[in-house]
Amino acid sequence: MLNVMVVDDSIMIRRILSKKLEEMGHTVVAQAKSGQEAVSMYEEYKPDLVTMDITMPLMNGIEALSKIKAEFNEANIVMVTSHGEEELVMDAISKGTKGYILKPINSEKIATVISKIFK
Repeated sequence: MLNVMVVDDSIMIRRILSKKLEEMGHTVVAQAKSGQEAVSMYEEYKPDLVTMDITMPLMNGIEALSKIKAEFNEANIVMVTSHGEEELVMDAISKGTKGYILKPINSEKIATVISKIFK
């Protein structure tokens, strides 16, 4: 099972995602409420997987993705996105995201993206 860091500015989304991941047998080692927090926490926790919200204030998920990947190219980061953010998802893919999960989040969507990354 995986050690996961959940990044979202919404405490509700962090809780939902963390609960679903833990129900699937994974360990949520860290939660961050901003891209800035995610960047500073990544080195400390070196999680197997990061779920990263795209739209957050101060530093969005794509900026955080770029900063983490610049230092840790092996990082497995999955974007969490809403309908209508296709352009942002394409930008994230070009910057190295391993996939994306479309809101509303459910266990099946999480399992699908995890199985694609960790075959």
